[in-house]
Amino acid sequence: MRLILPSLALLALGVLPGIAAQQPPTPPPAIPTPGRPDLTFPAQQRPPADPSVVDQGKTLYGIHCRMCHGPDLRGGDMGGVNLLRSALVLSDQDGERILPVVKEGRVPQGSAPMPPLALSADEVKAVAAYIHSVAAKGARQGGPPPGPPLELNIVVGDAERGQKYFATNCASCHSVTGDLLGLAARYPEPMQLQNAWVAGRPGFRFGGGGPAAPEPPRRTPRPVTATVTTRDGQRLEGRLDRIDDFSVALIQADGTRRSFRREGTVPKVEINDPLEGHKKLLVRYTDADIHDVTAFLVTLK
Repeated sequence: MRLILPSLALLALGVLPGIAAQQPPTPPPAIPTPGRPDLTFPAQQRPPADPSVVDQGKTLYGIHCRMCHGPDLRGGDMGGVNLLRSALVLSDQDGERILPVVKEGRVPQGSAPMPPLALSADEVKAVAAYIHSVAAKGARQGGPPPGPPLELNIVVGDAERGQKYFATNCASCHSVTGDLLGLAARYPEPMQLQNAWVAGRPGFRFGGGGPAAPEPPRRTPRPVTATVTTRDGQRLEGRLDRIDDFSVALIQADGTRRSFRREGTVPKVEINDPLEGHKKLLVRYTDADIHDVTAFLVTLK
């Protein structure tokens, strides 16, 4: 009790440091900013540039920068960096850091090289003003600018070359008068159509040629199936459940699961993967092939 009571007395008097007498730290004074101090990020606090300069920069950006850095500054088809997240752009004030890159070019690590551009110092400042104006309108740092979403035109290939590619590599399993009849109506968005045929989604499954079917394409992917021939010649078919070097398992039509021990090539296993053809093409076709085939497929109304 001798030790506790004096401590309580000191606590009541506020003598014990760090306990009763401790006060919350005083917040540092706010640093005034010339633009919008109520906003979070420095890019949003920047005073707006002259609208005529911003408009000039927007025009120059569309001519010289859009292809690499994208219509919304977040990277484009040619592999340019995301300007809304670039440390160089974020630390730039009036084009002074962007100017050397534009004049001399750059080979950044992990992205496409940037060639030098024949722009004057004032033109580079205008482009910088436009970039900063877009960053200032973003919902968050690195986010897209406000407004309706931009629709990118991906139909940039040659439809005639795409038709020839289709005839050589796809027509053995698909038919423009059969399973792909009216394909572009089923996939009205070109990007959706391109993603579908590259991935082999419903409507692009192999083995679908022949007369046109009135019903829409199936939404459930066709499963990988297998036929197992045992040592005594018995054949069993079903959906492939699993396979490795030691066993194979099937789910038969009635839901029964059958598994077999594998020893080399016994039992014989034949696998039918509806996406096998698409998987083989994945390592063969180029970006140009993809664009050309898409340009052809969008004509299948």
